Amino acid sequence: MLQITEDEIKKIIHSDGEKAFRMIVDRYGSRLYWHIRRIVITHDDADDVLQNTFLNAWRNIGSFRFESSLYTWLYSIATNEALSLLRKREKESSIPLDDLESLLGWSAEGSSYFDGDEASAKLQNAILKLPDKQRAVFNMKYFDDMSYEDMSGVTGTSVGALKASYHHAVKKIEQFLQDD
Repeated sequence: MLQITEDEIKKIIHSDGEKAFRMIVDRYGSRLYWHIRRIVITHDDADDVLQNTFLNAWRNIGSFRFESSLYTWLYSIATNEALSLLRKREKESSIPLDDLESLLGWSAEGSSYFDGDEASAKLQNAILKLPDKQRAVFNMKYFDDMSYEDMSGVTGTSVGALKASYHHAVKKIEQFLQDD
């Protein structure tokens, strides 16, 4: 399949929004899914958040000013939607946060989408121990190889704060893996 560029999508948005949106879903859907999945862990939650991300993008595509890339804009929406779901779950849940982390870790290990080798399981469990926003920053840098500048556009956080957040996340993960 011919890979369409972001610039080509931008040109089509105002003339044929529906076609442009299909192109956006085709181009970014898989990457967004896995970004979301690493934050919310379960397949069903990732699907729900991805759907909400695209609905939000569809509603707002006409007002997108192209001051950032589509990629950054979509990741920002996806990250906010994923973190919102986690906050909502935490408020609704009567399960203590440590127990919720254990439950999410179990669901990741039991998933057909998760490579369950021991090292991956330990890393995933360590990542689950991170605060939500720190986990999102770690995932964007470690798994998505996103630049700090792009992460800044996604999260609205300064590059310096993101570097510090990533550094603290790495240290916490290292500590968890050493203690385990």
